[in-house]
Amino acid sequence: MHQQPQSHDQYIKALMDISQALTSDLFLDDVFKLIVMVVAKVTGVDICSLWLVDETVSPPKVRLKATQAIEPEYVLNRSLDLNEGVVGHVISTQAPLVIADVLQCEIFKEKEMARKLGLVSMIGVPLQGKGERVIGALNCFTSAPHEFSRTDINLLTAVANQAAVAIINTELIIKTRIIQEELKSRKKIERAKEIIMERSKISGDEAYRWIQKRSMDSRKSLLEVAEAILLANEIY
Repeated sequence: MHQQPQSHDQYIKALMDISQALTSDLFLDDVFKLIVMVVAKVTGVDICSLWLVDETVSPPKVRLKATQAIEPEYVLNRSLDLNEGVVGHVISTQAPLVIADVLQCEIFKEKEMARKLGLVSMIGVPLQGKGERVIGALNCFTSAPHEFSRTDINLLTAVANQAAVAIINTELIIKTRIIQEELKSRKKIERAKEIIMERSKISGDEAYRWIQKRSMDSRKSLLEVAEAILLANEIY
């Protein structure tokens, strides 16, 4: 970790970099990678990992979403129970956790990885958005014994909270785009149905079934069939 004056400036820079993701066209995976890369760079830690709570399953799981300096295979499908390991501890207590030696910590589950990579000390902080909602945890590891100061903890917590806001807002942007695209698709299909109704003098249900059949026969999506109908209507 850097000395306090330099560290503070670089943490502020990290907050600004992460904040830029709020208004960018980055996808969620890009935001995850940006967060771990920025945090690792400004803190000087060897490894930074980002875990998020997955509430789409029951019971909820905590999934590893991004890290750096670790093989991609390690990230694939890594998950923990909500109260499992240091990640579960950080999320359930909603408080930072500092470990002087991960190999001596009972609740640290990744001892084989730590031995392989030579990891010693770590700090985990919750990703807390607006209000009390904790969406995940950010873990930072060093390859030499390190005593994380209160300033380190406070500044890393600030970065983690900004990261949480970036993630939540990006999720909302993506959901909004999906909804907008779905509405556009429905409008096109509805207009195509009206064209078929007018041309063939059939009911709305019959026109929709006609579009469905063309979709299955041509192995095209309903939207693709609808767009073809709309284009043909413009030409003729």
